[in-house]
Amino acid sequence: MMNEPRPENKRKRFKVSPLLGLDAWIDSSLYELRFRLAEFWEDTTIFFRRFHVSGWRRGVVEVLSEGFTWGTAGSVVMLTLAIPAFHDTEKNWRTRDDFAVTFLDRYGNEIGQRGILHRSAVPIDELPDHVIKAVLATEDRRFFDHFGIDFLGLSRAMTENLRANSVVQGGSTITQQLAKNLFLTNERSIDRKIKEAFLALWLESNLSKKEILQTYLDRAYMGGGTFGIAAASEFYFGKSVKDVNLAEAAMLAGLFKAPAKYAPHVNLPAARARANVVLSNLVQGGLMTEGQVVGARRNPATVVDRARSESPDYFLDWAFDEIRRVGQKLPSHTLVVRTTLDTGIQKAAEESAEYHLRQFGKEYRVTQAAVVVLENNGAVRAIVGGRDYGESQFNRATAALRQAGSSFKPYVYAAAMEKGMTPKTMISGGAVSWGNWSPQNYSRQYLGQIDLTTALVKSINTVPVRLAKDYLTTAPIVALAKAMGVESVISSHKTMVLGTSGMTVMDQATGYNVFATGGIAGMRHAFTQVTDQSGKVLWDWKTDGDKPHRALTEKAAFNMNIMLSQVPEWGTGRRAALPMTRVAGKTGTTQSYRDAWFVGFTGNYTAAVWFGNDNFTPTKELTGGILPAMTWQRFMNYAHQNIDLKPIPGIDPTMPKQDKVAAAKPATGDDADALKATERPRVLSNATVTSLREIGQALKEAPVLKLPVLPAKVSAL
Repeated sequence: MMNEPRPENKRKRFKVSPLLGLDAWIDSSLYELRFRLAEFWEDTTIFFRRFHVSGWRRGVVEVLSEGFTWGTAGSVVMLTLAIPAFHDTEKNWRTRDDFAVTFLDRYGNEIGQRGILHRSAVPIDELPDHVIKAVLATEDRRFFDHFGIDFLGLSRAMTENLRANSVVQGGSTITQQLAKNLFLTNERSIDRKIKEAFLALWLESNLSKKEILQTYLDRAYMGGGTFGIAAASEFYFGKSVKDVNLAEAAMLAGLFKAPAKYAPHVNLPAARARANVVLSNLVQGGLMTEGQVVGARRNPATVVDRARSESPDYFLDWAFDEIRRVGQKLPSHTLVVRTTLDTGIQKAAEESAEYHLRQFGKEYRVTQAAVVVLENNGAVRAIVGGRDYGESQFNRATAALRQAGSSFKPYVYAAAMEKGMTPKTMISGGAVSWGNWSPQNYSRQYLGQIDLTTALVKSINTVPVRLAKDYLTTAPIVALAKAMGVESVISSHKTMVLGTSGMTVMDQATGYNVFATGGIAGMRHAFTQVTDQSGKVLWDWKTDGDKPHRALTEKAAFNMNIMLSQVPEWGTGRRAALPMTRVAGKTGTTQSYRDAWFVGFTGNYTAAVWFGNDNFTPTKELTGGILPAMTWQRFMNYAHQNIDLKPIPGIDPTMPKQDKVAAAKPATGDDADALKATERPRVLSNATVTSLREIGQALKEAPVLKLPVLPAKVSAL
């Protein structure tokens, strides 16, 4: 018998009924929505039938509709492309981010410029009328009539270009050119032109016409590294833009189109031809008559001869790198920098290096030299970065890493002095092996027990190796060299004790300057004061410069000076001895005679000299005691004339016996005549200088005078 279904099963079967209700509601809602949409579409169609046109009117409407559609789409696309450019307008675009630096020597005389060259803006109202007219006639005749984009000017330019079958006129307005100069690049693309157009409109809405023209004249690149018409006028004509005549104004106006092509110091005929076009534009634009410009046509502008100007370019390149490092924190990048350069010492160093290369270069197969001179207060007085800056701008004094050879040994001996050794400490000069390395002496001979002074003076190789191997290790030597101001990376390999690491000439002068100061490091500087163009002091060495620190104990420095002062007297550096004061230093020669050094100092100056070849080819047995020492002696002889001679810290200033300094005897013959030409002129005697210093010090210490208070009647008079 079949069982009847339970009541529970019946209830479960009817639980799906809510879903059926939901499905029915969805179906009815969709039907209702479809009906309402159809009804709305029918009503809309009936409404728009009222605007139905036919015939020729239909064609006009279709064209306008398509134009509106494509115009809207194009505007959206252009605005999308232009939006990134507008982000640049949020920055402080009114300031110049690039450095423009005018350099002065230690006495305040201008010696050169680096970076972009511009001057303080000359207000539009102070510019000559013919300057403004020349610019507007050539760049944008309708500048005061358009709103940033000149469609009439663009049409005229296209017509002229088609007629000439070449690009003879540009369609960009001054506002567009300014937008490109401030925010964009010179890339030729549709994207850039779209951004330029939008930014031009932005400039017109945010600046007055006068401000736009002023900014354009101040920011446009004018060739020769100059930015702005004021800087260009001084660079090309040596005068203020307020004083230029019509011919010069036409030449300046012609530079805006292609400054590299028409720069007069590079291509004067092209610049004059372009200036003649500008004069024609003045006549065609109705701004001047032919009679007014005929004088400028007949007497074209001439420019300052830049080829004859002498500039310490290697020094300026290095000083510019130094000022960019310091200047990042300064409020202005248009700077006037008083450097430490002494033009007399600079010329003497250049002359000495060139003289010895010219006289002995072929004999020793050497082609290059580099020199750095520091006063012992850390001021860099001269840099010779190579033989000819015009041929090679590579600065061998500050950028070339050359093996130091034996001139590195003083760092090893200085570390030994720090460990408590003295110049009289005895050590074995015999053969030594460090692992599989067995260095040899230059003479291929070995000595027994010798003192450290003799080992350094005679440049015995085995002694510094033994010091590093048995007493020091290389780590403290590397650390000491770094503390003394050596910026080049010194290898910690065992061979470094004989100068196998690369060092710059600047490194060597900086390091040895620590010996000359009695152990104080951190004193080297390229400039003493930085101001803006108004004369406001932005940076001063005394308050803002690096603080000196002690790298060597005084005792260690004195001991090193005692030893180093023997090298020019009876060691390898006899050709560097001076007749008027004691000298301390060290020679250096690398493997295969690739590098030759002499680095030395007196109580007044420290200098490093290097000779070698750029391609690292060996010289013909040139050692540091020959040309480097001779070069050092020649310009140092000049530097020490007519000054107060100071003693080297820690040594007796008394001159040694003459038989030990034969190399310091006065020169004779042609060499004497050449040396006389570099003689430093005597301005004041030593006694006068001393008296003036005493007077100056007394004035500084004198109390301030208090003027008596005058009666009212007297003060009124």
